Amino acid sequence: MEQIVEMIQARDPEQYEFHQAVEEVIESVKPVLDRNPEYRQQAVLERITEPERVVMFRVPWMADNGQVQVNRGFRVEMNSAIGPYKGGLRFHPSVNLGIIKFLAFEQVFKNSLTTLAMGGGKGGSDFDPKGKSDMEVMRFCQSFMSELYRHIGPNTDVPAGDIGVGAREIGYLFGMYKKLKNEFTGVLTGKSLNWGGSLIRPEATGYGVVYFAAEMLATRGESLEGKTCLVSGSGNVAQFTTEKIIDLGGRVVTLSDSSGYIYDEQGIDREKLDFVMDLKNIRRGRISDYLNAYPHAVYTAVDPALDHNPLWDHRADCAFPAATQNEINDKDAAKLLANGVYLVSEGANMPSTPEAVDLFIDNKILYGPGKAANAGGVAVSGLEMAQNSMRLAWPREEVDSRLKHIMESIHRTCIDAAGSYGADGNYVIGANIAGFIKVVNAMLDQGLV
Repeated sequence: MEQIVEMIQARDPEQYEFHQAVEEVIESVKPVLDRNPEYRQQAVLERITEPERVVMFRVPWMADNGQVQVNRGFRVEMNSAIGPYKGGLRFHPSVNLGIIKFLAFEQVFKNSLTTLAMGGGKGGSDFDPKGKSDMEVMRFCQSFMSELYRHIGPNTDVPAGDIGVGAREIGYLFGMYKKLKNEFTGVLTGKSLNWGGSLIRPEATGYGVVYFAAEMLATRGESLEGKTCLVSGSGNVAQFTTEKIIDLGGRVVTLSDSSGYIYDEQGIDREKLDFVMDLKNIRRGRISDYLNAYPHAVYTAVDPALDHNPLWDHRADCAFPAATQNEINDKDAAKLLANGVYLVSEGANMPSTPEAVDLFIDNKILYGPGKAANAGGVAVSGLEMAQNSMRLAWPREEVDSRLKHIMESIHRTCIDAAGSYGADGNYVIGANIAGFIKVVNAMLDQGLV
């Protein structure tokens, strides 16, 4: 197994995030391979860590000033053993092939845990929609889709949104796909409600993260009622994580963006959350503008070069990292533990470094890894696919009920899988083992392909 890790690192030495994701899974599933020697004979690790297909392409587009710009586009189709590739598109300057491979690899196991028939994939571009006009975003999306459309389809690969890709971008992407293919089909999820989207889809990841946290707390006879919570980010996931925490009686005191964070000791109630949603979704402002409406709060600018994020320094019971990968390092984790946090439920993908994860597990806190805790988004994407196939739209209550049931099922699956391999309460091992076994068995059923 060490040789496999070394081979992957030597083959793609610059893909740090991908190496990190692979090492975590390989370490978790070692006892599975020991119990099932045929897995080694069939080289399942080598097969599952290599994408089935990687598409990389240029995306030329014209800015409003007439200057032609060129970005890179990516789609990594990682594994289709249990269904068509499914995973979001990310538009952000940090996007590169290594990050997309890491996200696609994580997506394979996350989708497996949802109980829905979805394989794993991920895509995106180093294009930054921040500060761009609607016309610039439209021209970029149309150019991006003019290549991507060749590789996707409702039974092949169904992308969705991610960082930098919301309803606006999905609309432009879908319009171009429809024009090129001359068909109206459920090839993208995260669509607007009046043309094929699903209720609860925007809320799904945030709601799911909180439902998973509630299940973890229930194992100790507790609930979110009265808990003080730290939430990072201020985008879609952070907003609806905050909303559901409020619904369940918790108190959120932080939100952040790339420039810094706000701390509101009084708690962010519904009125304040509505202000943040308007600020970030409509006016596209900075989280520091929160103080214009609520001057009692404290804003702290954060230098990304710092080796510690002071957002995690405040006393709390629960933490919900919902911004980006590797936002909690070992120093952040130590601060969280010192300040009384005993539950971490990940809204972002892999927001904790391996050293931070080790601290959480060694201290036996309730730690929900992203591939389990934030699976609600792709779960409702799968429900949107089902509704599109049937030409139906389920009511809000039905979708929310299905989402809650799926998150409860994921929690139970993680607990059972961890327990069956002597790792009671370890959600990392449980999630990795459960997702791995389902995908690998499907791969073996389908032969050497």
